[in-house]
Amino acid sequence: MKKVAYYVSAHGYGHGVRTCDILPELVARRPDVQMVLTTGLSVSFLEPRLKGLPVSFRAGSFDVGMIQIDSVAVDVPATFRTVEGLFAQRTALVDQEVCFLSEAKADLVVADIPSIPMEAAAKAGIPCVAVGNFGWNWIYSPFAEKDPRWWPLIEKIEEGYRKADLLLRLPFSEPMTVFERQVNIPLLAQPGVSRRAELAEATGADPDKTWVLLSFAALNWTDEVVRRVAGEPGYEFFTVQPLAWEGSGIHSVSREAFSFSDVLASSDAVISKPGYGLLSECIANDKPLVYVDRQDFIEYPILEEAIRRHLRGVHIPQEDLYAGCVRPYLERLEECPPPAEPMERDGGQRVAGELLRLMEPGGSP
Repeated sequence: MKKVAYYVSAHGYGHGVRTCDILPELVARRPDVQMVLTTGLSVSFLEPRLKGLPVSFRAGSFDVGMIQIDSVAVDVPATFRTVEGLFAQRTALVDQEVCFLSEAKADLVVADIPSIPMEAAAKAGIPCVAVGNFGWNWIYSPFAEKDPRWWPLIEKIEEGYRKADLLLRLPFSEPMTVFERQVNIPLLAQPGVSRRAELAEATGADPDKTWVLLSFAALNWTDEVVRRVAGEPGYEFFTVQPLAWEGSGIHSVSREAFSFSDVLASSDAVISKPGYGLLSECIANDKPLVYVDRQDFIEYPILEEAIRRHLRGVHIPQEDLYAGCVRPYLERLEECPPPAEPMERDGGQRVAGELLRLMEPGGSP
């Protein structure tokens, strides 16, 4: 039996989504593997995607990501204070995880992509693999240009990253040069199942209208804007909980009843901010995207370029999104040509192969 300690950032669902694409492939190849998933993500989000797999869940958060006002706007000062507070506990957290890894008898540590577990793995003498398309050192670097208090925190993150044995570098990636050994991985996403008839019955939505998924964890729309969007003729709008405007006419779908992937597969178009997980699922399901720019997020130009190459996409300015002026952009999607470049989609199998290789006797990066 092999045991894997898997650490997942709670910043956005993308880290969790791709983890849930990797673990089934790992179990398919090695049925006796046991996994402990440590994350701040909700178990209710993860469990339906990992149902029946030998995974136990452990609450824990070892990175901060970005403190966000809603799914678009970022609170940079609050992010700094929270990152600073986390790394003030760095030594204690590393020692805590060394004890955990020893008690769990872990054969491999995988981190997407907090640095502290990488330090703990190195201290415990356990192989460690990083998985990601960016590092937090890179995400925070523009803030350090304006506020040098960020630099010591970035250096601490990089110290942890250098202790990883291998980076499995995902698409839509920055160079991630802090990781000495890297393997490029194809797209990590599986298409969902269209359940349009079931969704129509559950929500009362008209299946003959154009269905639009509003893919945000939070969106600061006023009551007036919600009414305006819900009343757009010819359209049905959906959210996946926790985002909900009860009684508004915008249909809120429970994750327990319908997976996010299935809601997306059942929709005709998506409105969202660009993120790794959302882009991957839109590509896998061939769904067009109306996307809003993201404040203070260095990853945005890379993701926007990915949209241009691999998706049918239309940009909506923030002011129009917050005003609920979405119809013109949805109509423009109809004029978009097919994606310019297809993508390989066997990323889960490739990652599983790399992880299993490292767990074998004599396995090396």
